[in-house]
Amino acid sequence: MGAEPRISEFLKARRAAVEPAQLGLTGGAARRRVRGLRREEAAAVSGISVDYYTRIEQGRGGNVSDDVLRAVARGLRMTADEHAYLRNASHWAATGRGCAPDAPPEPPLVVRPGVQALLDSMETVPALLYGRALDVLAWNRLGGLLWPELVASPPEDRNSAKRLFLDGADAELRHPDLAELRRLEVAVLRAESGRNPEGRRLCQVVGELRERSTEFRRLWESQVVEEKTHGVKRVRLPSTGQLLELRYETLRLPEADSEMRIVTYSAVPGSETAEALRELAAGVTA
Repeated sequence: MGAEPRISEFLKARRAAVEPAQLGLTGGAARRRVRGLRREEAAAVSGISVDYYTRIEQGRGGNVSDDVLRAVARGLRMTADEHAYLRNASHWAATGRGCAPDAPPEPPLVVRPGVQALLDSMETVPALLYGRALDVLAWNRLGGLLWPELVASPPEDRNSAKRLFLDGADAELRHPDLAELRRLEVAVLRAESGRNPEGRRLCQVVGELRERSTEFRRLWESQVVEEKTHGVKRVRLPSTGQLLELRYETLRLPEADSEMRIVTYSAVPGSETAEALRELAAGVTA
């Protein structure tokens, strides 16, 4: 199995996540053998026949219309990210395309000098440039000081998901919220697989992590989908262990660079984290 979206597994997981009581379906609760909704209930709340819903879930629905997919997403209480993934998964189920181990690699993503100059101009906040499959392509000075393990890795391992799942005790020491970070990394990779299931790099990263990490494999099989573009991330300074609380924002690059995104990490003005970043930039800590 590769990284391609599998509509059957996804819809089964979403059905299992919906409590019948949420939808007023309380009859027969004592007789339920599995969590969540039965297929006939999922069909009913989606406003389609049981036969048609079953064919969609089994990947035999053909070119399912956006209206029907919207109804299924609404009936199963999907988020916007999950709805987008459902559309993508339905499309790939209809075409039968997905990961091909012998497919040629994609053209490498080239970091333009102007993009690196933009990163370098951010002198007071750490910033990383991400590419396909959570590869880290570039960084500014503070980003390199805050995440030296990424900078020191060979290019093929300069990947945030690999570092979170494969660095073991080091990852646990650096990231107090490691379990949630891992969940979000898998959710982002799952969303990317919906957009580009034939991506060779994505297939490589997902395949390696499924083979080497039981935790990644468990999260991947849970079908979690989410693209969180902003929030708070806690990380410890590599030198002193001081805990930093950073606000992150994701900025997607336009047009030809659309597969790349800049993530910046800032601190609340006047906070201990802001002072720690100032000292890191000044070379007081490293």
